Amino acid sequence: MTVPLSKDQEFISRLTEIIQCNLGNEKFGVDELARESDMSLYRLSRKLHSINKKTVNQFIREVRLNKALQMLQDGEYTASEIAYRTGFSSQAYFTKRFHEYFGYPPGKVKNGIPGARDNNYLNDLKDENEPGKSTNRTFVRSFPGVLFLTLLFGGIAYVIFSRIHKSGPDDDLISSDGRISIAVMPFQNMTNDTLWDIWQQGIQTNLITSLSNSEELKVRQIETINSLLNSKGLTNYSSISPSAASSMSQKLDAIVFILGSINQAGGIFRINAQLINSKTEESVKSFQIDGRSDNILHILDSLSGLISNTLIISKLEKEGPDALPRKHYIPTDSPEAYRYFILGKSAFYRNDFPSAIEYFLKALEIDSSLVAAMTNISFAYYNNTMYEQARDWCLRSHEKNDLLTIKDKISNNAMFAIYFGTLNDRIRYLRQLIDFDDQNPMTYFNIGDSYFEMSEFESAIPEFEKALELFHKWDIKPYWGAFYYELGISYHKTGQYKKEKKLYKKAERDFPDDPELMDQYAWLELVQGDTVAANRHIKNWISVRKKESWSDARIASYLAYVYDMANMPDKTEESLRKALSLEPENPVRMSSLASFLIDKNRNVEEGLYLVEKALGINPENYNFLHNKGWGLYKQGKYKEALEFLEKSWALRPMYIHKIYLHLEEVKKVYNKQVALTGLQE
Repeated sequence: MTVPLSKDQEFISRLTEIIQCNLGNEKFGVDELARESDMSLYRLSRKLHSINKKTVNQFIREVRLNKALQMLQDGEYTASEIAYRTGFSSQAYFTKRFHEYFGYPPGKVKNGIPGARDNNYLNDLKDENEPGKSTNRTFVRSFPGVLFLTLLFGGIAYVIFSRIHKSGPDDDLISSDGRISIAVMPFQNMTNDTLWDIWQQGIQTNLITSLSNSEELKVRQIETINSLLNSKGLTNYSSISPSAASSMSQKLDAIVFILGSINQAGGIFRINAQLINSKTEESVKSFQIDGRSDNILHILDSLSGLISNTLIISKLEKEGPDALPRKHYIPTDSPEAYRYFILGKSAFYRNDFPSAIEYFLKALEIDSSLVAAMTNISFAYYNNTMYEQARDWCLRSHEKNDLLTIKDKISNNAMFAIYFGTLNDRIRYLRQLIDFDDQNPMTYFNIGDSYFEMSEFESAIPEFEKALELFHKWDIKPYWGAFYYELGISYHKTGQYKKEKKLYKKAERDFPDDPELMDQYAWLELVQGDTVAANRHIKNWISVRKKESWSDARIASYLAYVYDMANMPDKTEESLRKALSLEPENPVRMSSLASFLIDKNRNVEEGLYLVEKALGINPENYNFLHNKGWGLYKQGKYKEALEFLEKSWALRPMYIHKIYLHLEEVKKVYNKQVALTGLQE
């Protein structure tokens, strides 16, 4: 009985057939295969890599080589004839690639050595997808004792030399997903004029933004690059040597990097830029452009175009120069507005959100159409927990989404989803950002945070771990402790206490005496029964918080959270009641105790009484409304519960998963009740 092919096997079979139909055409390459398969090159690269971890170039070459082996075994043609019949531009290149792939030259086949590879790609695919087998298989050559690993990837050489020589591409500089990964270093101010210092990052930002608009390039983003440089003490950009830049680029898995300088003679300035192989430190291509300071933005557009034209793959060239991107990638035509924009970005990356907002607002005063500043104001307010302001600015920028670059538009959409969509929407957009830069730990953290907010801790853990893995790879500590804390909570919620404790020890080395770590240690010790150690951590935590001017009520309220994490409901209630007794007129304290009493079914009636008092003080508080709605639901008053929960949902400043779940549950129960009783709204 014939076993039906899987969809992946059918896909590989179709690609193989297309290549074999064009076998003798040496110019049949990645663009032609994409066109013949009715896919964009980007989609083709991603899908092929997801199936068998091969680049498109690699796959085409291997189909050619396997066909060549079959023809050599048949013995009808010479190796030279087979080279040209299978689309290789020269016999020497064919022999080189054949030897690399099979482990022996083509002539050995004639001398009786059997073929080393099975030409059936579908069998390879079937084996790789079998349960229990590793997908990262090691291939064994046919003659004894030799292992073969394909670790060469095509790259910049293809992009550049295919334009010049129109010959077969070299795969040395292409990432495993078929794209070119690039890091752009800050440019060095060689003018002795500090007024040019702002453009050290300004040029860097422009190039990153510009190159990020190409699907064929994977550009490391500025926060990733400069955070790593700062962690290594490379804050004086003139000290960034090609060797240092190469080392940083390799840590970022960037195959090439751009290193440049700003020079000046009289009223003329010159920008020099080099595209450099991060492994060999050899220059791939140099760029030089001159201009006057009052025309810098247009000069930078020209520089972006030169670099883009070098890196964008051949299909854009075939479409003609008019098809190349022409838009300005700097977000404003005003150098002064751009200066404030860069200062705002710098403050943002230092977590100085108030200063960042101030700079972005100054940029908007100069250029009111600067959408990127609006987006970053929203980000800054969000990180400063000022959610209503963040939502307002997000809405403003989203109304002008079409003016943003591709990356900024996706970032904006991810933020927009927090307020007007769902966390799953946010995750979807964040995963698109990984396609731009898969070495940015902040993106993985934000994905993990989205799962975390939905209490999907098993899904959050690998994302948090990936973020920490990148910091470990760079040999620097995370930007802040939250990279540890949310992962620790996720381990705790899934019962992985050994991992949790090991993580805290690492966090303690990076962030000593951090109170956020003390309370997490406390609940871990409590759940494991070591009350002596737990109380020691709690005592230290209280001491630190008092020095930070926390009130006794706030301390008691937070201790309730610690006890709740340790699954100690009596201690949780005791702490919440203590907090309320210290601030009896505080509606937040009333609502916190009410929420606990209702959620845990400890005293729903008292909970409703307390939340009613809180609503008397602040009747439009979405959290108070939610607690009352949920309490009414617990009492079986479904219609009234639905009204309060719907109002809570309408007033919430952002997507809150708990309210969403409660609202959906009440809707379901209420609608079922209506259906059973025949009642109408």
